[in-house]
Order: sequence, then structure tokens, then C-alpha cells
Amino acid sequence: MQSPRLPLPTTAPKDTEWRLPRHARSVGRARTLFREQAATWELPQDVTDTAELLLSELMTNAYRHAKVPAGREIWARCILTDDHLRITVTDADNTLPKPAPAPACPDDESGRGLALVATLADDWGVERRKCGIGKEVWFEVGLTS
Repeated sequence: MQSPRLPLPTTAPKDTEWRLPRHARSVGRARTLFREQAATWELPQDVTDTAELLLSELMTNAYRHAKVPAGREIWARCILTDDHLRITVTDADNTLPKPAPAPACPDDESGRGLALVATLADDWGVERRKCGIGKEVWFEVGLTS
């Protein structure tokens, strides 16, 4: 007797995660992986552009500022629901960013990442990981205007 065949999924998964080395090249790699996933999910271009920029900012912060032992990874996770996209970037540093980003001076060459997130995302936040090591910084972008 043959076992029944399960139907194959007809849509792309709505949850994906990438684990990348804590290295400058991982920022660009995360953008590329996200663009590919956004195309699979057929996200609107404005949502894709905004989310890609904000993902890049959070990945850059995790790469540049996380004080962690060698070999630790940065994780990026994307969850798509019916009405929004949520992206979370996780690193192993327990230091939480300030809830209100400090304003950058006009001559500063960096320091605007979280201000961009706060301005362009519909919601964002930071929390300690439940396992007790590191933090998660996340943002949400709505799919409808």
C-alpha cells in the first residue's frame, strides 16, 4: 500500500533567516539575499527599497558596534504577514542602543542609522534575546499605505 502524497506548497515561505559572519561583506550579502526574497514574495518596490535600506543600517550597526568574541554571527530574519514585513537583526552583544537615536551633526559621516530606522519604519524596537545572549533590533514596514 502506498503512503498518501502530501501536496507541495504553492507559495514561498513567509519566514526566512540568514546567519552571516560578522564581517563588512555580510552587509551587502544581506541586501542581496533580501532583494531575492522580496522578489519571490512579490513585495511592492517601495516596501523593498525601504526595508533594504533599513536592513543595511541594522546590519552595519551589528557589524561595526557589537563587541563580541571572534566567530560570532549576525542573524537577519524576515517575516511577512498579510499587512507588514518585520525584519530582525540579532547579534551577541548585550549593549542595547538608546531608544531615541542621537542626532548626527551635519559634518558627521555616520551615526544616522537608527534615526533612519525611526523615521522610515512604521515601528521598531530592541530587546534582549530570550536565551540571555545578545539583542534583537527589529523594524516593521507596512504593505499598504
